[in-house]
Amino acid sequence: MEIEYPELNLLLQKFRANPYKIYPVFTPHTGYIKEFKVKEGDLVKGPTGKWLEKPGSPLFILEREKNTKIIRAQISGIVQNLKMEFLNKFVEAESCVLEIKHQLSQEEIISEILLSALYIIKAPETARYVLSPSLALKLEKEGIGKVKVKTGDELLIMTFMKRETPIYLSQEGDFVIYRLYFTPFQLIQKDQPLIGLCLEEKLPYLEKIVKKIKKEWPSS
Repeated sequence: MEIEYPELNLLLQKFRANPYKIYPVFTPHTGYIKEFKVKEGDLVKGPTGKWLEKPGSPLFILEREKNTKIIRAQISGIVQNLKMEFLNKFVEAESCVLEIKHQLSQEEIISEILLSALYIIKAPETARYVLSPSLALKLEKEGIGKVKVKTGDELLIMTFMKRETPIYLSQEGDFVIYRLYFTPFQLIQKDQPLIGLCLEEKLPYLEKIVKKIKKEWPSS
């Protein structure tokens, strides 16, 4: 008999009712907001192109010590909560100037569901990471979603300041490697996701939820 997980259904219902995510846009440093390039309700685009080489829509101009910087959208969506009162005013770093209401794509909804449903191994420090040799070999042979790991297995090696530190699975249970969130040897910030693990018993129901999403939401 298939085990059900009501929290996954509730999460899916939430996205059905409101398939959006709000992205606040902050000032990267102190300065004066000299000009707004958008108004409330405008549609803006994030970076585009194969390598995201085309910059996103301009949002506002920030000036510090007579140097100006165009702040651009990093995600596509609708402008809301635009702080027009900041125009020609000095603002502190990390001040929220506006928000972008972004409609989630099929893949983004799946990613949000997975971040809630999976057991996530996060980066303990800002460092570079690689899969353990044994795990990398298994993944190469069997593929994502098929490799099983258990408590105490070595998952990763953290490389930092010429030191290598193994990372073991401390969570109790039998898991399947369901998603990788990093590129080997790339610098990863602390607390960023590295690996998503799914309990073996939970896997059939999670895959059922993913199929529902693919059926209900058009692919981007």
